[in-house]
Amino acid sequence: MRTRPERPEIGFERILVPTDLTSRTVSALDLAARLSAPGRSRVTLVHVIETVRGIDFDDLKGFYRKLERKARTEMARLKQRAGRLPVDVDEEILYGRRAEEIVGFARRTSVDLIVLASHKVNPSLVGRDWGSISYKVGILAQCPVLLVK
Repeated sequence: MRTRPERPEIGFERILVPTDLTSRTVSALDLAARLSAPGRSRVTLVHVIETVRGIDFDDLKGFYRKLERKARTEMARLKQRAGRLPVDVDEEILYGRRAEEIVGFARRTSVDLIVLASHKVNPSLVGRDWGSISYKVGILAQCPVLLVK
């Protein structure tokens, strides 16, 4: 009787899950947890608050802080909706241009995988969705990017 060879353990240690604070993030979080290495992984849920170009950050500081409080509340809800995950999930709030901040954070923190919720693309409208955050992250990231649709 032939025995099946053991499957190597697959698990990413540093996984980044960017969120736009919608419920689509729940699927991305769930998948990130399943792709994690038990006992060795860290999943980071990150939200980027887009800053207004041409206006000094301090001039809109109160506005940005209000957005940050709302984002933290929504991120906590998303984690709760995802249920009991077998991995700890950290939260980060960044400021700036979304795709660039996500890619930069992934590089600075040595992320192994980005799991990103994305919308479905209409193949008959070629090029229309190439300006999306998920497209930009997929092109610019130096690590693997998994789009969840």
